[in-house]
Amino acid sequence: MTRRALNQMTARDLPFEAFLDLAADLGCVGVEPRNDLGRPFFDGADPAVAADMARARGLRFLGLSEVYGFNVWDDERAGQIQALIDVAAASGAETISLIPTVDDRPTRALRDVMRDILSMVEGTGVLPLIEPIGFESSSLRGKADLVAAIEAVGGFKLVHDTFQHVIAGETEIFPEHTGMVHISGISDPDVPLDATQDAHRVLVDEQDRCDNPGQVRRFLEGGYAGVFSFEVTEPALIRAPNRDAIEASFRLLSL
Repeated sequence: MTRRALNQMTARDLPFEAFLDLAADLGCVGVEPRNDLGRPFFDGADPAVAADMARARGLRFLGLSEVYGFNVWDDERAGQIQALIDVAAASGAETISLIPTVDDRPTRALRDVMRDILSMVEGTGVLPLIEPIGFESSSLRGKADLVAAIEAVGGFKLVHDTFQHVIAGETEIFPEHTGMVHISGISDPDVPLDATQDAHRVLVDEQDRCDNPGQVRRFLEGGYAGVFSFEVTEPALIRAPNRDAIEASFRLLSL
């Protein structure tokens, strides 16, 4: 249970305090608050107050999500990233999550963007995470290219998403470069594993087609010491989270 975490997307309609209560009741070590749920971080609470709320329940702010299209670099995007860093620093969040664009907008060279972001997080204690998106339209689809950039630039880690890993057709994992693992599954046997199924990502069950147990096992065997955070996107589930179903998925994965 020391590896459990909960992304706020998995319980998006719960008030923030109720979300924290759910995570604590599930034995999670921490949570990932989000800013893309139609309301501000922490339901508008001051970041320091929100941090106290989490600590009172024995929870860490593992990371804040997100800035989308971080590699479509311009003044607006830089301002969004700086704002995310500021909230992370004020709330004691350990990481921030940066998502590449999946549309056809032009992007700046990845390593140049990463170097600018490093200058922004310097001295804050906040670790920037980048999550490759496995869709064919993604501007950063595979982890190998990101790992090469991390090794060249330093100062970053990646988010491994078990669903994105499968739809990208990847086989290699990078435990030593991974700062967070996001867990979700696809169980319907009649749908293709592609971008159109993002809205069908569910809690992991015995019919899981993403081999989540195998992916978790490979990370543990590879020395990964971080957490595994449920980030599901199936509409009915995220609007009415089932505590027992989440617990059953954690147990299925031996977490």
